[in-house]
Amino acid sequence: MQFLYSGLTSGSIYGLVALGFNIIYNTTGLINFAQGEFVMLGGMLIYTLFCMFEVPFYTALPLTLVGCFIIGALYERVFIHMSRYKTEVNLITVTIAASIIMRDVAMHVWGRDSLRVDDYIPVVNVQMPGGVISSQSILIIAVSMLVAWGLNLFLKKSKYGKAMRACFDDQRAAETCGISVRNVRIMSFAVSSVMAAIAGIIISPITFVTYDDGIMIGLKGFAAAILGGLGNFWAAVAGGLLLGIFESFSASVIPSGYKDAMAFFVILLILFLKPDGLFGKKKAQRV
Repeated sequence: MQFLYSGLTSGSIYGLVALGFNIIYNTTGLINFAQGEFVMLGGMLIYTLFCMFEVPFYTALPLTLVGCFIIGALYERVFIHMSRYKTEVNLITVTIAASIIMRDVAMHVWGRDSLRVDDYIPVVNVQMPGGVISSQSILIIAVSMLVAWGLNLFLKKSKYGKAMRACFDDQRAAETCGISVRNVRIMSFAVSSVMAAIAGIIISPITFVTYDDGIMIGLKGFAAAILGGLGNFWAAVAGGLLLGIFESFSASVIPSGYKDAMAFFVILLILFLKPDGLFGKKKAQRV
């Protein structure tokens, strides 16, 4: 049971990152490999405001999210929109290059050392059947589920959410109906950046923050999206939880140094056996 509790905690983070991948993929059909860097950015900004400048947490939190929202929108305008040849391969290469640039900038601004973020809530260990779970882990799981529910509500009820879903179904038809595909693309990158920043904020008191945190967590979020099935938001959450649990239990049977390799093993296994993901549906296209 202790492995299960640990897996649910890490899986909740992977699910949040996978949600960010799905938002951009659903709107543009693009895989944004810089998604993990926004996890790092969320942790770095909350550290700067909350720990360095001692801004109250309830003020630092919205400022961090607004900052990541703006940076996400600028990211789309600078790296994606200004790309001359917008083929899939070129754009994916651009996102990889952008992640390297963001990581290098973070290293020069915040340094190479791990930075400790103060706890947001009192740390208490709660006794559970078969083990214990900390209040921080409960916060991570609760926030992740709440964000996933809120995102689902945003996509179904809000004007921009409906526009994003329309662009995913058919961009040309959406433009004909008066929807600005340009604005929807910007919004998708901005919202996905906020999803990643939330993951970085809630996990930072446990893992601390380092300039290169985004590499591994971004790849694991991508693995979670592939495991659940790209394009399905609740499947991304389920994929993240399953990946976290699988990774946690694997640490009990193999050396812990190989634990991170489990995410790549999952990607390969799913791509070989079920490319649409565990909960994905095959699509038919009339030609």
